[in-house]
Amino acid sequence: MERSTALVWVLLFSGVATAEEPPSSLDSDPRIEEAVAAWTVWVENDLGASGVPATSYSFVHRDELLASGGIGLADPDSGKAADPDTLYSICSISKLFTSIAVMQLRDEGKLRLDDDLGQFLPWFESLTDAHPDDEPVSIRNALTHSAGLPRESDSPYWAGPDFDFPSTKQIRERLASQQTLYPSGRYFQYSNLGMALLGEVVAERAGRPWSEVVQEKILGPLGMNDTFTSMPEAHATGRLASGYAARRGSPERERLALFDVEGIGPAAGMASTATDLATFARWQLGLRAGGGDRVLRAATLREMQRVHWVDPDWETTWGLGFSVVQRGDATWVRHGVLCPGYATEFAILPKEELGIVVLTNAIRSNVKLYARKAAAVLIPAVKVALDPSAEHPARDPDLKRYVGVYDSVWGREAIVLWKDGLAAVDLTSRETDPNDWIAPLKRIEGRVFRRVRPDDGSLGEEWVFEVDRDGHVTSVISHSNPMTRVP
Repeated sequence: MERSTALVWVLLFSGVATAEEPPSSLDSDPRIEEAVAAWTVWVENDLGASGVPATSYSFVHRDELLASGGIGLADPDSGKAADPDTLYSICSISKLFTSIAVMQLRDEGKLRLDDDLGQFLPWFESLTDAHPDDEPVSIRNALTHSAGLPRESDSPYWAGPDFDFPSTKQIRERLASQQTLYPSGRYFQYSNLGMALLGEVVAERAGRPWSEVVQEKILGPLGMNDTFTSMPEAHATGRLASGYAARRGSPERERLALFDVEGIGPAAGMASTATDLATFARWQLGLRAGGGDRVLRAATLREMQRVHWVDPDWETTWGLGFSVVQRGDATWVRHGVLCPGYATEFAILPKEELGIVVLTNAIRSNVKLYARKAAAVLIPAVKVALDPSAEHPARDPDLKRYVGVYDSVWGREAIVLWKDGLAAVDLTSRETDPNDWIAPLKRIEGRVFRRVRPDDGSLGEEWVFEVDRDGHVTSVISHSNPMTRVP
């Protein structure tokens, strides 16, 4: 498959850039370039192995864009390459914009989080409350997906091939055929219906449609000019990536038709780019660090991004609109999931001051793994890059000729520049800890290297590179077995 690769990978591997260089002080640091290059070559291989046409991404530290780019084809039929400005459905990331709109209204005194939804939406009372003796369905509980509401409106709109989503009028009408699943405030139950209803609350309180509120009070002020509140709007630009189905008993993926989520828009209707979502991440990191009230009060954003709901299993946690998850030492404030043809992930790591955006154009891509692998290599790279006492070791320029992908019947390995030498990247590894998929190689002499153990730094097996009579690297031998370099 023909692929358009990321800025760093292209610079290190071919000397030709296909993405605009981000204007930041860290983006050109060798530690950052190495981290992004290792991540990019792993993702590129995984896209090919999993049949996902493309991904676009952006990585942010504080107010700086560390890297952005595209890998693969946004439209395989036309051969159009993905880049940071390719549009994708961002599906449930839309919920973040709806949640921010709700909190803006709260700060303006136009609602309270403990208000009953029925206070603003009289027609909501047509939904049967199967647990009338428990607390009412509140705005707060809808934001934390603990309102006991059904996951969806009463319609099979996630079923293809037409994806016939209901209008707002139909959502209202079909409430009469539905009832609450659980007592409000009892369990976590993810609910697109609940977020769609919050969009209606926003419209009622603001006196204009949800889409106009999001555009005028969030997207416009943040300069997110390539973010749209509907898929048809995004499609009209000619930059929307084509979307593909999950694999179903076959390596092939079906191309899906364009969809319009209509009344489900506040939960899943928006489209955006890696570039615009980097802006969204930078705004959040900047507001958290510097305070102020741009778009939202800093205190309100922090309120949204701390845990407000813990399920009885003590594992499912949620903020106000945001998923808040502890992974190792890092807290992930995030959202993502799927829409017809797309899988996306948006996250900020507040303590590390990182933002991670990964967008793909296929259902059931490994997008969450891509994001976690990105964080795993970026966190230590940024830490070292910001340490004034940590000088980057001098590297022999001859090492660059070994960089590339090496193939065998067992899979592929990549050789990348790493610290003062090289490293082997296991392109089949599903692990996130870099020690489990990136193996530093120390040069012993000439074309002979040895793997550096991650536990105590001692040297392991040899990696011996072979060259042809013209000096071009053709293969590498490890554990007595060769891998052939991919042209």
